[in-house]
Amino acid sequence: MKASVLSFSARGAQLGKKIAACLETVGYEASSFTMAKYSEETQVKAYEVNYQATTKDAFASSDCLVFVGATGIAVRTIAPHLQNKLVDPAVINVDERGNFVIPLCAGHIGGANELARVLATYLNAMPCVTTATDVNGLFAVDEWAARNNMLIDGLSEAKDFAAELVAGKNVGFVKDEWMNVASALPKLVVESFEPKVGMCITIDKEKTPFKTTLRLIPKVLHLGIGCKRNTPLERIEDLVLPMLSELHIDLRSIAGVASVDLKKDEQGLLAFAKKYHYPINFYSSEELNELEGEFTPSAFVKSIVGVSNVCERSAVKDAGNHHLLLKKTSRNGVTLSIATEELNLDFTKIGLKK
Repeated sequence: MKASVLSFSARGAQLGKKIAACLETVGYEASSFTMAKYSEETQVKAYEVNYQATTKDAFASSDCLVFVGATGIAVRTIAPHLQNKLVDPAVINVDERGNFVIPLCAGHIGGANELARVLATYLNAMPCVTTATDVNGLFAVDEWAARNNMLIDGLSEAKDFAAELVAGKNVGFVKDEWMNVASALPKLVVESFEPKVGMCITIDKEKTPFKTTLRLIPKVLHLGIGCKRNTPLERIEDLVLPMLSELHIDLRSIAGVASVDLKKDEQGLLAFAKKYHYPINFYSSEELNELEGEFTPSAFVKSIVGVSNVCERSAVKDAGNHHLLLKKTSRNGVTLSIATEELNLDFTKIGLKK
């Protein structure tokens, strides 16, 4: 992860170096910038053009921006670049004496709130977190989802969910049956269909159990794919896409694709992974044969690749040796299986953005 620290005075530049050092300790590659007239004495890099241009570049390339100086400068400088909470980097403002640390945007998903608390502890400063769920000690669903590798399907629904909590009302919670709950539910969150507003943690693109349903989509599915030599992309899509649609699976829940290593040069398979932006892994027949469990056997496949089933074993291996959601299905020389990672829903699992 990358961070940019921007300052506007000699004192601010010195503090900016401390902030960059802190960011480095929590996993950021931090770069500090200041005005040209303070660069030599503080040994901080000068803005190449000006701080507005540096901010523009940082918004495109950094995960976090820290402004050291007046909040007004920070607000005016970032204003032209703000898009939405799903894509904006964390933006934090620190006064040049290091008294206050203020997350300005991307407090939850971008991680600005938690990072502000870390910086405040490091600087012995006061964190000024203003988001409604935080100040009321309530569950911040967008932050929790981001830290647990889940996508939020609907910013409007997320706002309605938070508004119900702030109003002191119960919100519902529903999950897919194969998921486990590993902690107590947050305050005002109830495992019930009764509330009008609720969150649904699901891979099902059509599941809407509440009048207002906030769907959280975990990236936990792994596609195991086998195919004959020189199978084109279109033939792989002809099996995979209709099957995912039939199962109501949201494409965004797919974490990766896997196959046997003899297929690592299959252009159609590689093109499928590239087209849908899925990482792809290949495993040796020895690795796949080591897996325990019941898999659909094929003597012919074993004679060719050294393992009796490619798709099921590859999916399970890629998912960390967990549950098969779909056993082997085939069409026109392509086989598909789907496995899920183990998913333990821990509502205490928050923290810094990784």
